[in-house]
Amino acid sequence: MNPTRLFFFAAVLAVTVIVTFWAARRTSTQSDFYAAGRSVTGVQNGFAISGDLMSAATFLGFTGLIFLTGFDGWVLATAAIFSFLLILLLFAEKMRNAGQYTIADVLSFRFSKRPVRAATSLATLVVVVFYLIAQLVGAGVLIRALTGMNFTPAVIITGVAMLFYVVFGGMLATTWVQIIKAALLLIVGAALCVSVLWKFDFNPLSLFEAAADKHPAGDAYLAPGGSSANPLNTLSSAVAYAIGTAALPHILIRFFTVPDARAARRSVGWAVGIIGVFFIMTSIIGYGARAILPAGSEKETAGGNLTAPLLAQYLGGGEGSFGGDVFIALVSAVAFATILAVVAGLVLSASGALSHDLWFNVVKRRTATEREGAIVARIAAAGVGVVAIVLTLLLGPGINVALLVGLALSIAASANFPALALSLSWRRFNTLGAVIGIGAGLVSSVVLIILGPQVWPGGAADAPFPLTFPVLVSIPVGFVACWVGTMVGKPDPRQEPAFTELRVRSQVGLGAEES
Repeated sequence: MNPTRLFFFAAVLAVTVIVTFWAARRTSTQSDFYAAGRSVTGVQNGFAISGDLMSAATFLGFTGLIFLTGFDGWVLATAAIFSFLLILLLFAEKMRNAGQYTIADVLSFRFSKRPVRAATSLATLVVVVFYLIAQLVGAGVLIRALTGMNFTPAVIITGVAMLFYVVFGGMLATTWVQIIKAALLLIVGAALCVSVLWKFDFNPLSLFEAAADKHPAGDAYLAPGGSSANPLNTLSSAVAYAIGTAALPHILIRFFTVPDARAARRSVGWAVGIIGVFFIMTSIIGYGARAILPAGSEKETAGGNLTAPLLAQYLGGGEGSFGGDVFIALVSAVAFATILAVVAGLVLSASGALSHDLWFNVVKRRTATEREGAIVARIAAAGVGVVAIVLTLLLGPGINVALLVGLALSIAASANFPALALSLSWRRFNTLGAVIGIGAGLVSSVVLIILGPQVWPGGAADAPFPLTFPVLVSIPVGFVACWVGTMVGKPDPRQEPAFTELRVRSQVGLGAEES
């Protein structure tokens, strides 16, 4: 094991533990646990939302993608930023005004509570479990590669830390861990960018030319098509990241933490700005790695995922040097912090689906007291976390992380997005339409991924469905199913005034819960 890297990992854990102890003293009610008492400011929430997207998958994955394929790596980054424009236009202030703790609160506002909450909770849990396992596998592989620790203890340490944040600190601890993580990631990214640009006299054109010269494709490395992917596959990936990210449960529930709709809008504005700067940094780091790292470094980057840490080590003086060890340890520790923060947010959204939606509103059919809701929420969070850790250890490091992320994004885009968008905008939309739409989006996403090149035996050559992300088909299926269910279902006279109330409340905030 590398003692320098272990020291930085331990330092990150220590800071987050202190934050959790502080937050635990301020978390006693259900509102505190799920929504941080609605006391998070727009700027703070903007940093926390950006922290949710600035995960290890984006920091390490997008950097490695640009290192390997060049311009094509920009596509997914641009799509991820576009998702926040969708959130701003469609969901941000409406979610804050119309909901309480979960997506199901918004969807069930004007429909029959039990079937809609049950369907929404199922979709949320599937999305969260797939995404959570992907993050835990990534944590295990990352820690094993960077410290020498075995996969099993690495996953257990990550999972225990995640449960500690959520069970004791709730949304307040998770929010501040995200804020600290986002700030650290920006600082480390800025240090890498300055170090890269320093070598090229702060001339980006010289950087791009040097990167193209080192890549086998030459100038084509700077043009579209460097990944050699089917253009339709590239488009489907971009749509999955744009619409899927906009419908991820752990990102949408952040809008319940702010005191009003104005703060919700401000938080999106800050998030877009921070994420935009972050993706500029990942681009410079990716191109810089191609220009600076020695030829043949592709094998050492583990499919591109360790590009940023290896570049940090090289810029710090190389393997075995004090500067190289410190720089790669710092980058690795921040990458570890990104995983911890994201998995905590995921567990929190799953806890809401289990306790608030399923247990109290579907099984018990009653409103929980603040104290009772907080206790059940903690039990649900612990249960979800333990199940995720066990599943991750059973699947092992060989599971395809891209497959799990693809499933999560595709289900969010196909099941959550159509129903949520229509519930806030279409007067005739009804309970049957929402339930059938969510179910059709969920089933079509899973089936098409099973038939796709990542799962089907024989790979892309034999797969019945050619696309890695099925969203170009499954999203239309979700919308069509919502329409068919609405046309078939009987009109409910109670839904007309409920829609009017939802429309007024979502637009002006009249009746929304205040901080």
